[in-house]
Amino acid sequence: MLKFANVVILIAVPFLPVGEASAQTVMPLSITLSNYSFTPNVLDLQAGVTYRMHFINGGSKDHNFSAPEFFAASQIAPDDQAKIEKGLVALDSGQSVDITITPDHPGIFAVECTHFMHKTMGMHGSITVR
Repeated sequence: MLKFANVVILIAVPFLPVGEASAQTVMPLSITLSNYSFTPNVLDLQAGVTYRMHFINGGSKDHNFSAPEFFAASQIAPDDQAKIEKGLVALDSGQSVDITITPDHPGIFAVECTHFMHKTMGMHGSITVR
């Protein structure tokens, strides 16, 4: 409450429970891995924005989303750090994985599936962070 002369001004500040404010700012992003592509295969992200990357392996084979430079240049939620191993997210056929991540640095980062011949067959793309 602010008082000026004989005028009283009430300022309303919304109350959000702890954690709710950050939950509202997380941008959902679905990435499907299939035989032999990523959909989408080009991602355009903003530095400082938090994303919930939902990876889905819709293919009949195991695939991975390898982007070691991107993951190294980002903050990964503590609960999700173990889901990324050596810069990649591995998914069995039919599996899905969620990772909450905040890119820190602008740049263009390569993405690929590192399984034998999968990149050559089309499983590659890029992430641009602005």
